[in-house]
Amino acid sequence: MSKVREEAGSEPNAADGELWESERIVSDAIGRLMVLWGFKRNMGRVWTLLYLSNEPLTAFVLRERLQLSAGAISMTLNELARWGVVHKVWRQGDRHDYYEAESSLWKMVSRVLRERELAEVVQAIEAFEDGLAALSRRTDRESESRRRTQRERIEQLLELARLGRTMLDALIHNARMDASWLARFRLGRSDR
Repeated sequence: MSKVREEAGSEPNAADGELWESERIVSDAIGRLMVLWGFKRNMGRVWTLLYLSNEPLTAFVLRERLQLSAGAISMTLNELARWGVVHKVWRQGDRHDYYEAESSLWKMVSRVLRERELAEVVQAIEAFEDGLAALSRRTDRESESRRRTQRERIEQLLELARLGRTMLDALIHNARMDASWLARFRLGRSDR
C-alpha cells in the first residue's frame, strides 16, 4: 500500500487503482475530442473513466488513475456536474463522495448542442439580420454594386444559419434528422 493511501486511510476503490491501457486510450481520445468541442481535455478524461467504470468512483481514485492534482479533479468534477454529465452518488454508511457518468450519450450531446451550438447559431442569425438592416439604411448611390454584393452574400449566410438552426432543432428534439430537404439548399450558388 502506498504511503498516500496509508495516510488517507482506507479509500474506496483504491485496491484497483491503476489505469488500464484501454482506459488510457479511450480517455485520451475523448479528451482530444472535448478540446475540439471547446471543453478542457481533463473533462473528457475524467468523464470517460467514470463512463467506463462498472461502479461509481471517488475523486481519490480518479486522481490516482489519471495522476492529476486534487484541485484539478475537484474543479473538473464540478464542471462536469454543472453540465449534467457527472452525478454525485451517495452510498449509505460511507462518508466518501462517489461519482458516476451520465450513461445516456444522446442526453449529453443534445444538451451541449442545445446550450452551446444552437445558441451560437441563433446569435449568428440575429447578427446577419442586423447586418441586412444596417445595409438597407445605406442610401449612397455610388456604392450600389457593393451593397448588392453584400446583400446577396449576407442572405446566403442567413440561409445557411437558418438551415443550421433547423438541423439542430430536428436533431435535438427528435434524436434523428431527415436530410432529404438538404438537396434543395444550394450553398454558394445563387439563382437570383
